[in-house]
Amino acid sequence: MAMSTRLQRLIPPAVMIAALAAILGATDLVAGDYLQRIVIIIGINVILVASLNLSNGFTGVFSLGHVGFMAIGAYAASILTLPVHLKAVNLPDLPGWLQGVAMPFLPATLIAGLIAMLVAFAVGLSLMRLNGAYISVATLGFLVIVQVVLVNWDQFTRGARTFAGVPAYATIWNVWIWAALTVYVVWRIGASAFGRDMRAARDNEIAALSLGVSVIRSRLLAFCMSAFLTGVAGSLWAHFITSFSPKSFFFTQAFSIITMLVIGGLGSVSGSVIGVFLITVLSELLRNAERGFDIGALHLPPIYGASQILMAVLFVLVIVFKPAGLMGGREIDIRGILRRIGASRRGKGAA
Repeated sequence: MAMSTRLQRLIPPAVMIAALAAILGATDLVAGDYLQRIVIIIGINVILVASLNLSNGFTGVFSLGHVGFMAIGAYAASILTLPVHLKAVNLPDLPGWLQGVAMPFLPATLIAGLIAMLVAFAVGLSLMRLNGAYISVATLGFLVIVQVVLVNWDQFTRGARTFAGVPAYATIWNVWIWAALTVYVVWRIGASAFGRDMRAARDNEIAALSLGVSVIRSRLLAFCMSAFLTGVAGSLWAHFITSFSPKSFFFTQAFSIITMLVIGGLGSVSGSVIGVFLITVLSELLRNAERGFDIGALHLPPIYGASQILMAVLFVLVIVFKPAGLMGGREIDIRGILRRIGASRRGKGAA
């Protein structure tokens, strides 16, 4: 009986993994470069939004500066994987111990995530004591500090110039393996006792403290774990784009990620994934429409920047009319869906 129960619990994740592998395999074999690019971007955004949900959604600490950890991960991993001959040209002032190192992608990504986590720990020791709008402003200040450091630390970042020559190691498979791991880890944390402590501290800090919940500890751990996953996403993004500059990690990127999170629903891992799919696909459609198009005899001229305007309008509408997001903190019940499908098939077979 116990073995049967365990097998039943494994069916939903096994079905999801099989479906994801089939979709990725078909995309890799059949789809063109443009569609593969969109699928990879969606995977990276899933990591970014789900990890931000761990901090913003579960603990209520609304961070506006998480893109700073993405920048740290991108630059750290790129420096570690950059070929030695390109380091001599692009980063001639690197320390000797870094100048002759070109690491494989996986260890470089893990190290980049750990560096982002260490920075989050150092920053979070003081920031996690704040509440409300104060912590949002403080994390935004952290993002500005990261920008200033990237622009002025020529020895490691090339300053405001483009950091180019990064190996194209990110593929549809390793991106989505990390995306699946991120979703699973965030979901497991949310369903654990630690996740319940985080939500208790979010909903009523005084009551949580009276029950023995360490509010600062739960916030700090969530902040650090979120930073690690965000740093990993930064590494994947850098090794997919292969060239970038500090301006790639500023307000536009931060607003895009927060929009996906809010539209999907704070505190919902399913909402994070749904928000990413909706906003990424809609952004691509609007970006193509910006160039102008014809509807019969009607010609619409190019309207550059329309996609960002419409995203901002959509963000405001969701905040006003559905502040809890599409999922409202709920999760999609995969087991329930599979049970209904099974019951429907059995009913048709009996008929």
